[in-house]
Amino acid sequence: MLASWTILVLSGAMIVMAGTKLSRCGDQIAALTGIGRLWVGVVLMAAATSLPEVFTTVSAGVLDAPDLAAGDLFGAVLANMFTLGLIDLVHRDKRVWEQAAFEHTLVAALAMLLTGFAAFLVLFRNAAGPSAIEGGSALLFLAYVFGMRMVFRQEDVKRRQRAQQLLAEAEAHDDGTRESARRDGLRRAAIGFVAATTILIIAAPLLAKSAKDIADQSGVSTTFVGTSLVAVVTTLPELVTSLAAVRLGAFDLAVGNLFGSNAFNMAAFLFADLAYAGGPLLGAIDSTHALTALWGILMMNVGLMGIVYRVEKRYWLIEPDSLVMILGYLLGLWLLFR
Repeated sequence: MLASWTILVLSGAMIVMAGTKLSRCGDQIAALTGIGRLWVGVVLMAAATSLPEVFTTVSAGVLDAPDLAAGDLFGAVLANMFTLGLIDLVHRDKRVWEQAAFEHTLVAALAMLLTGFAAFLVLFRNAAGPSAIEGGSALLFLAYVFGMRMVFRQEDVKRRQRAQQLLAEAEAHDDGTRESARRDGLRRAAIGFVAATTILIIAAPLLAKSAKDIADQSGVSTTFVGTSLVAVVTTLPELVTSLAAVRLGAFDLAVGNLFGSNAFNMAAFLFADLAYAGGPLLGAIDSTHALTALWGILMMNVGLMGIVYRVEKRYWLIEPDSLVMILGYLLGLWLLFR
């Protein structure tokens, strides 16, 4: 078992470093192309930092460990909401959630919708059989694409204004120095993005295999291992990125990254489904995953209320909603373990 733990720790460290590099390069690409922080956090950063979950889940599907795959994705929802509560401890001047754009409510609602639909498919399987939910993961993916289209249209006007501003700044420098620097920056960021993605592709299968070995050797279910251990490791890029964004004052980037990652993780069931050869993946997993999904929806509701409720008073140590989020995560893991 020592060898499995060693591989788990090393592959997890590779995922953290690669995920952090991936997020940084994605942020640079967005800044140099005029894309705003909300769009960057919700789509680009969320997709980038969720790649460890995607690759790990696909690897678990190939290894015939559907509960490990589903536990990683559903557990990541809980872990991301734990991070959302944790970042309130980092920024002490004002409430982090209060300073996030109100448009995040749309992304939060989409994440809750997708998570609820995934839980419905798991429970419906018990009543109607696995064949009744064939194509369910494809519907999740299509709903995610439609939701992201709504977010894009909502941010399109601001995005065009930022693009025009960048163009005007480039035209103001006749020597072309600024435009040349921008192209060089984009090229370096793209190279770094590809390199980090390659590392994730290598490390994720190692993480999935070592986690499955630990579950088999310890007697702990792959459902709990996936929801707790694997989910925590694969969401470390979101944690690192969000904490760094809060320290920089980029609150939209941090909040959008977390809610956007939750939505993207539900869409990732399609990739896990394609990798799993035993039929619909959502039809092969334990119904306990529905508990994780529903608990994640409750925690996202707390985060949504924190964004909507614009209170001026700042508590001394931690906001009550952030405390509920942190304690809710620990309670959810305990309930799942029981």
